[in-house]
Amino acid sequence: MRDRHLNKMPRGGTTTARYEEDSENAWNCCSWFEYLLIVILSTILLIGVLVLTLFWVIFYRGGFAWSENPQLQFNLHPVLMVAGFITFSGFSILLYRLCRCIKHLYVKLTHMLFQACAIPCIVMAFLAVFESHNLLEPPKQHFYSLHTWLGLITMTMFALQFIVGFFSFLVLLCCENRTYSCRSAMVPIHASFGLANFMMAVATCVTGLVETERQLVGETTALSTRNSEIEHYIMNSMGVVFVALGIIVSVAVRRSNAPATAKVYVTERLEIH
Repeated sequence: MRDRHLNKMPRGGTTTARYEEDSENAWNCCSWFEYLLIVILSTILLIGVLVLTLFWVIFYRGGFAWSENPQLQFNLHPVLMVAGFITFSGFSILLYRLCRCIKHLYVKLTHMLFQACAIPCIVMAFLAVFESHNLLEPPKQHFYSLHTWLGLITMTMFALQFIVGFFSFLVLLCCENRTYSCRSAMVPIHASFGLANFMMAVATCVTGLVETERQLVGETTALSTRNSEIEHYIMNSMGVVFVALGIIVSVAVRRSNAPATAKVYVTERLEIH
């Protein structure tokens, strides 16, 4: 099936492969509409959920601080985790899957850049919550809830994905021809675990919201004031957006790469055995 989409031209022991037009895969107006809808909606939601989290923390949780105020230091945790695991990672997945209008190497580098931007956010978020729990009187127990367990799994998967992706798809390009088969075999594994990691991040965020709301109910009378009622609706809205992003990103990843009629080219170096 692959040969039907490739135009092979021998060139000194290697073959330059380009994905050409295929009338069977040509997109119609409905396909273009779906493609643009996914891009626009996912962009709005990825940015919107981060803005909504900032709004919630600043106006309803008191803002930010560091070790001088452990309760406000904790507020760094949800914002930075959403920025790293949802916004940056979400854009990284969507750009790699949907952006086929530039050279494939540049897409890989952009994908890696977004993932690299997520790393300091995740590290600072983890340090903030860990230190804030230690500074509370009495100190709060670590790693006891479902949210924390899912968070540890998500961070471990992210670290492994980043290391494997960096080594397999960037470092191995130094020996491009010799490592082509290895990199080709790694693509579906890396893509599947990347999507699974994003779904784990969504689940972790939702369980974090549930845990926070339970704590708020334990501290104050539930929905006792108009302000707490609005905060309750904001947190519910955040949870809905997280789930919606999980669905949209899954749909985007499972769709075909790009419309063939757009003549999007991806150049690869293939070894002739």
